[in-house]
Amino acid sequence: MRLHLIDGTYELFRAHYSKRPDHRAPGGWDAKATVGVVASLLALLHHPDEEVTHLAVAFDNPIRSFRNDLFAGYKSDEGMDPALRAQLDPVEEAVRALGVVVWTMADFEADDALATAAARLSGEVEQVRILSPDKDFGQCLSGERVVQVDRRKERVIDEAALRAARGVGPASIPDFLALTGDDADGIPGLAGIGERTAAALLGAYGHIERIPSDPAAWTVAVRGADRIARVLNEEREAALLYRRLATLRTDVPLAERLDDLRFRGVPRARFEAWCDAMDVRTLKRRPTRWA
Repeated sequence: MRLHLIDGTYELFRAHYSKRPDHRAPGGWDAKATVGVVASLLALLHHPDEEVTHLAVAFDNPIRSFRNDLFAGYKSDEGMDPALRAQLDPVEEAVRALGVVVWTMADFEADDALATAAARLSGEVEQVRILSPDKDFGQCLSGERVVQVDRRKERVIDEAALRAARGVGPASIPDFLALTGDDADGIPGLAGIGERTAAALLGAYGHIERIPSDPAAWTVAVRGADRIARVLNEEREAALLYRRLATLRTDVPLAERLDDLRFRGVPRARFEAWCDAMDVRTLKRRPTRWA
């Protein structure tokens, strides 16, 4: 058994800005992203190598979360294309029409829901596959049991690959992002601390608060150690806040158990009704796994 956990917000943005042809639903509203997500999920559900048995899709709806109350610069829907924002509800309806469980997040984020499911259910399946390229999911990886999949680059990242690429293990990823920043989430990081420096320090000490304040005590050689230490000492509280922002929650109250996430096939009547309502005739012929 495999559990596929899909970052629906990422899929929605990816479809909206893709080269897919535009699609106007009856009524004239822009439905390109919604149709794109459905097409993407159909491809996943019928992909022979993915062997989907259980899955869920999580969406940020709205985009804001509790993290916006902690830090004003955190990502929000400010500047978001109104046509994209308007599809947050329709895309959830569309995914449910495929017979797939949807987790809609308000106070939490979609990433928190996926992290919670990975932590809770990884012991019940052969593998958890988190479908998103977001860097923060590195903290969820565990051997080859919990892996991350970048569908666009067709790349699977397990814990060994993460360590090779980042120089740190899953437990240090929030610290790593706190120091280096994460543009996707609006986390600025600390000035002058790049990935190599962060990897060296966290590889030795694991977490920000364990890095000695005196660079003379460091057991690793870091270029510009005195300057880096000064930044760490002066900005330590900010760094700890950034780490809190980057730390995915694993206590989201998800009601479903593993069996509730089993994919039993596309419900024909509901899906075909959705296709008719959206005027997307070609998608009606794509499912082969019917409920």
